[in-house]
Amino acid sequence: MQKIFSGIVAFIILLVMIGFALPRHAQVQVEARIDARPATVFALVNDFHRVSLWSPWLDTDPNARVVYAGPARGVGATMTWDGAIIGAGTQTIVASRPFEYVETVINPGESGEARSWFDIAAADEMTRVAWSFETDYGYNVVGRYFALLLAGIVRRDYETGLSNLKDLAETLPSADFSDIEIEQIVVEAAQIAFLPTTSAPEPAAMSTAMGDAYFEILSFIDEQGLTEAGAPLSILRSFSGSELLFDAAIPVRGINESTLRDGRSVKIGQTYSGTVIRVKHIGSYRTLGATHRKITAYLAALGIERAGDAWESYVSDPTKVSESELLTYVYYPITP
Repeated sequence: MQKIFSGIVAFIILLVMIGFALPRHAQVQVEARIDARPATVFALVNDFHRVSLWSPWLDTDPNARVVYAGPARGVGATMTWDGAIIGAGTQTIVASRPFEYVETVINPGESGEARSWFDIAAADEMTRVAWSFETDYGYNVVGRYFALLLAGIVRRDYETGLSNLKDLAETLPSADFSDIEIEQIVVEAAQIAFLPTTSAPEPAAMSTAMGDAYFEILSFIDEQGLTEAGAPLSILRSFSGSELLFDAAIPVRGINESTLRDGRSVKIGQTYSGTVIRVKHIGSYRTLGATHRKITAYLAALGIERAGDAWESYVSDPTKVSESELLTYVYYPITP
């Protein structure tokens, strides 16, 4: 019995010695190239709601309870889970540099704390994504043995996740929205005099149609004794491919009971009231189409739903400001 006991003790000592010789860190890194803009990929990893669309992790336990807390995205965003298969835990975004880096901590402050991070960079007109994982088991010998198994499991899941991320990102609009100024604000409704207008979707045709429409609206404002109350607007109603339908509009004051509200041409109405995305566009009206495509890509990448028709507000007077300095605000109503 003493020999057996001595053998067991020696075996345990050997396991402990081997354990301390094993790496204390479990480290994994996988990479992928994605045919999408870095801004789009960043949006899909910087928001746990978007991560749930491509991460394979929650698929293993579809009945798990998941709770999101903190900001919608970026530093402080937190996801907590509790499931029969995946167990319980928390993950929090602790670093977020737009379009290039996102870092999270898993189970912060606990013995099983781990780091996970994404390095994102443009590469040959594509996006290179490196997804890394690291955990430190310190003097936990059992943990060091577990790390040998964990690394293989994490690598498999990360490879599957990046494949899913690639598939999702490449289905989204490809415009690069990293260079536009985007803010989310709440706007109040404003009274407008407007004229439904159609035009071919070409800058020259649209300019002519808008000029004619604004002339008619200004005549109506003068006839009705109203006062201009803001920059001219264009509310985009529909686009068939060969014809653009929009409302040319001018904010007004002075509407009363005698004001003609539903004339044969110019009508009285009001603008949208609620939460919007507002983007500042500086430059020629001819490049507004590119700004709209960038906004569309932004909304798709972040999973933000539209809640109405977009509109443009032409703040600058083109007769007094050079084309390169024209200021236009573009608004998109969204679901908060």
